[in-house]
Amino acid sequence: MTSSPTGLFIDGERVEPSTGRYFSTTNPATEGSIAEVALGDSRDIERAVAAARRAFDKGSWPGLSPTARRDILLRMASLLEERTEEFAVLETTDTGKPIAHTRSRDLPFAVELLRYYAGWADKIHGTTLPLDQAGLGYTLREPVGVVAAITPWNSPLVLSLMKIAPALAAGNVVVHKPASWTPLTAYRFAELALEAGLPPGALNVVTGPGSTAGSALVAHAQVDKVSFTGETTTGKQIMCDGAGSMKRVSLELGGKSPNIVFADAADLDTAAGFAARGFCTNQGQICWAGSRLFVEEAVHARFVDKLVERVRADWRIGDPMHASTSMGPVISGTHRDRVEEFIEEGRKEGADMVLGGKRPDMRGFFVQPTVFDNASNRMKIAREEIFGPVLTVIPFTDVDDLVAQANDTCYGLVAGLWTTDITRAHRLARVLRAGSIWINTYGPQGAAVPFGGVKQSGLGRELGQEVLQLYTETKSVWVNLG
Repeated sequence: MTSSPTGLFIDGERVEPSTGRYFSTTNPATEGSIAEVALGDSRDIERAVAAARRAFDKGSWPGLSPTARRDILLRMASLLEERTEEFAVLETTDTGKPIAHTRSRDLPFAVELLRYYAGWADKIHGTTLPLDQAGLGYTLREPVGVVAAITPWNSPLVLSLMKIAPALAAGNVVVHKPASWTPLTAYRFAELALEAGLPPGALNVVTGPGSTAGSALVAHAQVDKVSFTGETTTGKQIMCDGAGSMKRVSLELGGKSPNIVFADAADLDTAAGFAARGFCTNQGQICWAGSRLFVEEAVHARFVDKLVERVRADWRIGDPMHASTSMGPVISGTHRDRVEEFIEEGRKEGADMVLGGKRPDMRGFFVQPTVFDNASNRMKIAREEIFGPVLTVIPFTDVDDLVAQANDTCYGLVAGLWTTDITRAHRLARVLRAGSIWINTYGPQGAAVPFGGVKQSGLGRELGQEVLQLYTETKSVWVNLG
């Protein structure tokens, strides 16, 4: 699949990049070219931010009634739902995610996000405050202004709409900088939003390297807020770059999440299936991957056998455009090399490789799902985010030591645990340092449930009502009635 050159999307129109240059994006399943994408730079960021600033300061979007914003977001949702197949094919071609996944999970969730935040558009409000009889106090909830949404390549459409939908619902305008590897659904959605009635300039898309376009966007004095999803090192740099203008910054970053299986788990087969899902979904390229699996010693050997069996049965590598494929390629040859370096490191560290470890003999950037057993929490494969289908299994006997090991990481995004002891489950939910705790499940998400991490897994929350705090300012009004 090859398309004509893809320009930037600024002020409601496709425009040429200031550089006059384009770069090629690659289908990770075929290693062939998909499209020529505009190579934007700081000049294009300047154009996009200026368009967004006009749209916010002088345009119609912030001044529309909340119900009018709601209705436009609902039209976006309906148009996206009607075009599920088009967007699913684009997403699979761009990322290598299996078409079965993009059709059944990504697109329905993207539609859900738009409808959920459309419902919030007319429910964002202030409060009245108790003062003495000589005063009236109240608060207003107002949009922040120009929002920079910088999004990653692993789930481009969903992770973009997790930012764009609540930002627009609250009356903000957006400049979106998608990942260079996966820009196609960002462009197409911007066109769809315009078709749904979003005013020009309210959603702009600029592609280009993070080192130029991304940095310029973060540092721009006319950007009021930055929302970033990606890896932790970049998140730290964004905090520094945004400090000059004291802009709001929210970050959804990496993870090295523990998934804990106790001997009293109700159904080890079910737990094994979810443990496989926790590191195989999207080829392990998910921030919430359960890449550290702690298994109680009493069931350790039996559980690992079940896990390996489930991976072999359920996670089939193949052409992501085939409906029967459950695992596609990783995003690039460079990333595959990085994942394979971690696999080699696991061998050197002395963990037992019980599954995978070889490169499939096929075209594309494929990596076999790989399981290391009898590992230590001190090993590199247990410390660093691999972002690939590699699982580290660590046996445990003592619960206090387990908690210490589970928390012994710079990350704190999610944690999962499997037990029928409800008291223990709730106690562990309190002491495990993570933004989300999944009990007797792993990986569920919903538009209404806040998601984000502690420690170096980020700042702030995506999803739910809570994210609206990141896209609104509270203004206090005191009226003298005396």
